[in-house]
Amino acid sequence: MLAVRAVTVRYDDVTALDDVSLEVEPTETVAVLGASGSGKTTLLRVVAGLHSPDSGRVSWDGADITAMAPHLRRFGLVFQDFALFPHLDVAANVGFGLRMAGIGGSDLDDRVSSALMRVGLEGLGSRRIEELSGGQAQRVALARTLATAPRLLLLDEPLGSLDPALRRDLAADLAVTLAVDPIPTLLVTHDTDEAFALADRVAVM
Repeated sequence: MLAVRAVTVRYDDVTALDDVSLEVEPTETVAVLGASGSGKTTLLRVVAGLHSPDSGRVSWDGADITAMAPHLRRFGLVFQDFALFPHLDVAANVGFGLRMAGIGGSDLDDRVSSALMRVGLEGLGSRRIEELSGGQAQRVALARTLATAPRLLLLDEPLGSLDPALRRDLAADLAVTLAVDPIPTLLVTHDTDEAFALADRVAVM
């Protein structure tokens, strides 16, 4: 279980997070809903280990991980801009984190295929990134994270760069993906409909 306790983050004279606390239970999806500048992405960065809080703590299953390096947390982060590698095909993008962990051969191929199947992109492993629609690119980014079997899934405005119609469709698809094989998930969004479509609980900032 993820627990954030009394986390405060300041940038000079600006307080980005002020005594924020929340929990994410096993298999639960929690959405943090807030306007631009409310601190929700800062919160995600603190949980991921990309930013140190000025005060407060982050724990996982009761162990304090506030000072733990990001790669040791085994959390998976999907950025709003997807951060895909344009020179690699879909399968190579999905398998990138696995290869960095020393996984190769048939194990790599099987895990990439399984991740693509989970997001509805089976058979598209050889496709180039520039050939993908925005929705497909979002799914590739999600598959890349799921392939590494993260303990916690972190989603930064996962559908924010898509047009409204596609956002609604992919919100429904993402909700199914999270429900079929539940992973504790913390997502941040400014979209009320997205938050309530995806989350078991919604925290407002």
